[in-house]
Parts: sequence; C-alpha cells; structure tokens
Amino acid sequence: MINQFRKLNPVNLIFLLAYTFFMRVAIFYETPAHLNFDFLEPFARLLINVDLDNAFSAQTNIFIAAVLVYVQALIFNRIVNNHNLLGKPSFLPGLMFVTGTSLFMPFMTLNPALICNFLLIWIIDKFLKLGKSANSINTVFDIGMIIAIGTLVYFPFMGMLLMIFLALLLFRSFNWREWVAGLVGFITVFFFLAVFYYWKDNLSSFYQIWKPLGNKFPSVFKINYNDYLVLIPVAVIIILASLQLRENFFRSFISTRKSFQLLFFMFIVAIVSFYLKPNFRTWHFLLCVPPGAVLLAYYFSNAKKRWFYETLFLLFVLSVQYFLFV
Repeated sequence: MINQFRKLNPVNLIFLLAYTFFMRVAIFYETPAHLNFDFLEPFARLLINVDLDNAFSAQTNIFIAAVLVYVQALIFNRIVNNHNLLGKPSFLPGLMFVTGTSLFMPFMTLNPALICNFLLIWIIDKFLKLGKSANSINTVFDIGMIIAIGTLVYFPFMGMLLMIFLALLLFRSFNWREWVAGLVGFITVFFFLAVFYYWKDNLSSFYQIWKPLGNKFPSVFKINYNDYLVLIPVAVIIILASLQLRENFFRSFISTRKSFQLLFFMFIVAIVSFYLKPNFRTWHFLLCVPPGAVLLAYYFSNAKKRWFYETLFLLFVLSVQYFLFV
C-alpha cells in the first residue's frame, strides 16, 4: 500500500477516499446515539449566531467529518508536495493525514479542532513561504488574522500565535515590523469583536474571554493508559522517522531543515495548548495531526526495505482498527 501511495498517481485519489471511509468502519458500526457539534466558542456566538449543535444526525455528522478529512488530506498533500518537504511528490502526506485523524473515535466526528485544521493547514503553507518572500509583513498580518478566526472557533487555537515568532526566528532576519504585524492582525479581529460587545452593552463579558489565559498548567493528569496504547505504533514510526531525518538532516536544503524544525515546534504547541480549555476533549489533539503527518510521511517516503515498511504500516492500521473496535 505504501508503495502505491509513493507515486503521484491520480488513481490514488480514489484509493485515498476508500481508505478514509475504511478507517471509519468502527464508528459507522457503533454509531453513537447523538453527537453535538459546537461550531463556535460561546463568546463568538453573540457575533455569529449559528446553531449547529443538533443540526445533523449522528450518521450525517460522521459522514460530513469523513468528507472534510478527505478534502483536508488533499489540500495538505498538495502543500507538502509544493514545498518539496519529502524530496519527491507523492500521496503519502495525505495517507498519513487520514491515518492520524482516525486514531480515536472522537477524531472522527465534527468538532471545532477539525474545522481549525483547515486554518492550520493554511497557515502552515504561509509559514513555509516566509523564507521565499522579500517582504513578509502582509503574510504575517494575514497569519495573525487567521489565528484570530480560529480562536473564535476553538479558543486553544490561540496558542498558534507563538508559532508566528518561532517562524520569524527560523525564516527571517529580525524586523520589528514583521513581529508586530502578526499581533496587529490578531488584535484586529478581536477589536471588531470588542466593538460589537460594546454595541450590545456587554463589554464586561468580553473581558471574560481571556480568563483561560490565567489558568495554571496542570501538574497532575488523569489518564487511562489503555485508551492510548494505539499511540505505541505511532511512537515507533516517529522514532524511526527522527533517525532517518537525522541521517539526512545536513544533506537536506536549509529551507527543508527549517521547515521540519517549524513543524516540530508546531506539534509541541498543539499539544500543550490544551490547558487553555479547562474542559478540553480528546479531539483537541487533531491539531497535532498536520505537523505529525509530515514526519510519518517522511519515514515512509525514505524507508528502503519494502517488506519492513509495508509490514509496519499494515500493523499500524490493524492496531488502530483493533483499538477502535475494542
């Protein structure tokens, strides 16, 4: 299967679509009785009053989520290939993206993190273009606005603001205007939101939006480790990918090295930003999928022994299906 997706063959569009629904067999087999879809954060509903909580049946919810994942995988695959992160074009990024979004049942439903992944993929593309642009102030401003829009959908997405400064450190020489542009872009969106709150004579509620920023990072975690055994194959592949990347690191283009460093930091930021939401759900970690999928794709793109990487991927898929059913 890996060998098939190593080729940039149009027939893989059909295979990827079939694979997307195959990985969701478990949730279609055991469809929950009811699924909520909180499209926006409560503080944004005063501005955009769209109630989709009970708009879809459970089956429709899952089906739409699968279609969105497929579309995201295609966009993501194109961006990774355009920036030549794997050295040669393939459908592996899309394949790994779909696999990553199928690790847990909550990943397979409509949720704010799934919607934010469209924005995350978009800003990944813009980040990777920073080093190729003579004047990136407009790009950084746009990224700030995109992050603000994502924050309206899912508050922890605000953590991606940190990525603006990390990206500028990696790709650009210091220019204070670029550093300020991202913050101005972010503030612009919330300035208009504040004006709307003021117009509605509800400015005190606007201040409540920022209370989660005062949360202390949790020191104790209640984790049922059996629920996360499926991550063992992921960890094995990431370790192999890291070794492969280390071996080729100094033989890669400088822009490629910086791109992988950026994606690594994005992966970490996506994980730790959960503390911005006191009652976060497992689907929060969908934000880790785009940067993580590039690393997984890198391993399978550069692995040499076909029998090993094909067997490894097969075991990975089977373990995901096993834990989803069990």
